[in-house]
Amino acid sequence: MQRGPPRIVSSWGNVARGEHHVYGFRSRFEDFPDIPGESTILPFGNGRSYGDSCLNVGGALLETRFLDRFIRFDADQGILGCEAGVQLADILRVVVPAGWLPCVLPGTQYVTVGGAIANDVHGKNHHRAGTFGCHVTRFELLRPDGERMSCSAQETPDWFAATIGGLGLTGLVTWAEMRLRRVAGPWLDVESIRCADLHELLELSMESAKDFEYTVAWVDCLAQGRRLGRGIVQRANHAGSGATGRRPAAGAGFAVPFAPPVSVVNSATLRLCNAGHYHRRARRTRTVEHYQRFFFPLDGIRHWNRLYGPRGFHQYQCLIPGESAAESVRRLLGAIAAAGEGSLLAVLKCFGDRASPGLLSFPRSGITLALDFPNRGAALAALFERLDAIVAQSGGRLYPAKDARMPGRLFRAGYPRLEEFLRFTHPRCSSSFWRRVMARA
Repeated sequence: MQRGPPRIVSSWGNVARGEHHVYGFRSRFEDFPDIPGESTILPFGNGRSYGDSCLNVGGALLETRFLDRFIRFDADQGILGCEAGVQLADILRVVVPAGWLPCVLPGTQYVTVGGAIANDVHGKNHHRAGTFGCHVTRFELLRPDGERMSCSAQETPDWFAATIGGLGLTGLVTWAEMRLRRVAGPWLDVESIRCADLHELLELSMESAKDFEYTVAWVDCLAQGRRLGRGIVQRANHAGSGATGRRPAAGAGFAVPFAPPVSVVNSATLRLCNAGHYHRRARRTRTVEHYQRFFFPLDGIRHWNRLYGPRGFHQYQCLIPGESAAESVRRLLGAIAAAGEGSLLAVLKCFGDRASPGLLSFPRSGITLALDFPNRGAALAALFERLDAIVAQSGGRLYPAKDARMPGRLFRAGYPRLEEFLRFTHPRCSSSFWRRVMARA
């Protein structure tokens, strides 16, 4: 294994970047690299984390993209084993034609299995299926001291729980095995319903969880007054074997060739786009959609993150638990609308009661709201402080995979099993995110 020359690595939001030494991990049978001096190292998949949880500025990254081999696929039982650098897109190409689908899919297919485990990603069916880690049966963990551990919930429940959602801080996952779910084909029956305000949107979202496997809502976060929280709820179930619809275009789709000098996402374009999206269809529509269109609507635009310009963007994803969640979400949306710092991609989902397996896993029962904001410096920072106060007061938390600026006190308050998790970290594993949120200043 060779250490490459220092290079600048950026995360997906383009607000966090810095110089790293990068080691290429080319085989799951290799040993952990010998890191010189007091340097730290962090496993690195496809860099789709939005903030700095996938970065280790001033240290080293252990690149896993060459760990891209399938190990086992039982097409009768729906069990898949693969190396940690395999992307979900690769899995989908293999298993969907055989009548299977990963039990949980996040908003992009271009994440690695190792990254999905490290962040314990969730999807539009959390109320039914829980998180990605709920369906991982076993993985191998390679520690910086050379120890290899075969981890499962039955044999090593402590290491299993620490590594799922553990942000790569326990070591490197070299391979993993997971359960799949049976599907009749690639199609979903999708119903889209326009809601006039937040009350209607939340009621419909919660009601839909009873009969629909997938639910998600887009929110017009610039709407105010009686229209506060208006949006569109989408709910879906897998279609039968005879279903058919419009397939995604062949190839990789449209690409944003470069970052414009300024963000094309601004108050003027946001108001136009949000109003157009809200009114562009009838109040209630029913369609048959290919799974790629439903699960990964942005994957058809390569490098869409460049639309935010050279300063990049922040995503703010919070989880609000408990009976007061609806009122807290109302306060969050009210603060965002009043500040005029709207988001084009404002997504609301209702999480269910199924417990995530990881000590630091983000999801729990409640409402999650995710919003993308162009990086506008001090004005945005002031808004985030107001949002943080609402989240903290509600007993909520922010999602490390999407974060580039969370205060350490909010992280420590939001993850009550942190002290338990610390027993399983390795001193040679670290990240820019970890050093930031663990600083006691």
